[in-house]
Amino acid sequence: MNAINVGVIGATGYTGLELVKMLINHPIFKLNYVANSSGETTINKLHPSLNGVCEMEVQKANVDECALCCELVFLALPHKTAMVYVKELIVKGIKVVDLSADYRLPQDIYEEFYTPHTDASNLEHVVYGLPEMFRDELESAKLVANPGCFPTSALLALLPFMDKRVHNTPIIIDAKTGVSGAGKKLSEVTHFVNVNDNLFAYNPFMHRHAPEIAVKLGVEFDEVNFVPHLVPLTRGMLSSIYIQVSQDFDAYKTLKDYYEKEPFVRVSKSPVDMKNVAGTNFCDLYVKQKGNMLFISSAIDNLMRGASSQAVVNANIMMGLCQKDGIPNIAYVP
Repeated sequence: MNAINVGVIGATGYTGLELVKMLINHPIFKLNYVANSSGETTINKLHPSLNGVCEMEVQKANVDECALCCELVFLALPHKTAMVYVKELIVKGIKVVDLSADYRLPQDIYEEFYTPHTDASNLEHVVYGLPEMFRDELESAKLVANPGCFPTSALLALLPFMDKRVHNTPIIIDAKTGVSGAGKKLSEVTHFVNVNDNLFAYNPFMHRHAPEIAVKLGVEFDEVNFVPHLVPLTRGMLSSIYIQVSQDFDAYKTLKDYYEKEPFVRVSKSPVDMKNVAGTNFCDLYVKQKGNMLFISSAIDNLMRGASSQAVVNANIMMGLCQKDGIPNIAYVP
């Protein structure tokens, strides 16, 4: 197959770096354009870990220049900024995988939790980029909204059991994430002195990812009780999820059967952990039933399955490639 030219706009941050790392070794995609808000540098100056590996020029982001040399573009940009680029790229016929939150939600819910939306017309045909839910739609998608890291972890855990859940009972999600999930920009919250030897919840019940989980599950926002925690780790995410079920059934078999044909979901008979998925696109799942209560544990790499590797899987499907092309599958262990 001929090479497919792709680009990354937003190469400065952690998710941009992870995208570049995968794309420079991808068997079909050719990384042909790398950009940020300022340009005038090289990718290895932004990320010294790429010295001697990739030393591409980083351009100042320009839609016209990008469209001349790319068939598909990854946007690793903040919300509000991303939609400005999407609007122009779609008009030029460029396929887009957007890692921001700008296209994950209906307009009214997005504007309640984020900011006014300036590209509502593209919300009508965007595909939510969780392959296990929307693989068929992804095959013909021109614009994909890459899911948030917390929703990815929670949705994959909950989907197999929603038809067994007692209607209108609470969905409780206790999730813990590494500090890289807060992005590269330093803040008082993510300062080493605050994070080290510390553990704390933030935005309980009202975190922006809660409505995303509710919308994709098809439940009311009040039914999702989501509390994220920041832990003193670089990368990784572990979600502990509790729901009430209405019948006795083999929960492990239900989970195993649901994901039998999914290469990036691994079902475990023992509790899962973050280390065994670090650096990969795997989601490891474990389930335990006690009476009418179900506990589901979900582990992902927040930068990979929660962002960049899932974005590349989505792009693979959009371009008619094998979804596993260029996706790392060996964890950072030990």
